[in-house]
Formats: sequence, structure tokens, C-alpha cells
Amino acid sequence: MGYEFQVTVDSAHPHEQAKWWASALGWAVEPSDEDFIRGLVAAGHAQESDTTTFEGVLVWREGAAISDPEHSERPRVLFQLVPESKTVKNRLHFDIRVGDNREDVAAHLETVGAKVLHRGQQGPSVWITMSDPEGNEFCVS
Repeated sequence: MGYEFQVTVDSAHPHEQAKWWASALGWAVEPSDEDFIRGLVAAGHAQESDTTTFEGVLVWREGAAISDPEHSERPRVLFQLVPESKTVKNRLHFDIRVGDNREDVAAHLETVGAKVLHRGQQGPSVWITMSDPEGNEFCVS
């Protein structure tokens, strides 16, 4: 029997990264339950310093998650706050499969903060390696 999993991405700005990746993938940022957070703080189970406000919404400071609202069986992606910045090439990356639209998708992602690193091809497989706003590599294929 296999296990379920989520993908966790270390991030300097997890809420901004979650918003960016949700847009890039056509997914949604999982909503924050402000009343639940306030209740935990009021009961002493969390501290105000565990929270922050992002785009006017009270959220957990440590992270934000995205998921595909149309396909709940897909793994969610959690962006978690870490103090160190990215320093080396990723050992794991996302491949966004867009079919023949890869150039259009890559061009759009560039306009919202991604960078093209290089283009590759192996046999019939063609891809564009890019980096997100925090420098994490991914491919559009």
C-alpha cells in the first residue's frame, strides 16, 4: 500500500510563493481560518508572533499551502518559512506539463517574475527550465 504525501518547499516568503505558484499552476491558495487562529491565540495554544497578516488576512507566519481545487487527490504543496536563502541547484523540481503551449506559458510566467534559465530537448521531449521568484528551478514541458 502506498502513502499519501505533500511536497514542501522551503521559502523566505511562503505566502507570496504560495500565491505565485497557485497562479502558475491554476490552483488555489488554501484559505486561512482567522477565527480558528484567533481562538488558538486567545486560548494560549499559539502566540501572536506565530501569525502575520498577508493581503489583509490573518495567517500562520510559518507557511501557506496550495492545492488543486478540481482534483483533491493531487498532493498539496506547502511553502514553509526558513531563515536561510537558496544557495544551490534544486535536487527536486516541478515539471509543469502544458503541451504545445510551453512558449506562451513561459512568456507569461516571465511577466510575473519567473526567469528562463535554458531550453532543453532530448528526442521528442522539449522543455524550458525556469526559476520562480525565489530562484527555485522548474520546467515547463
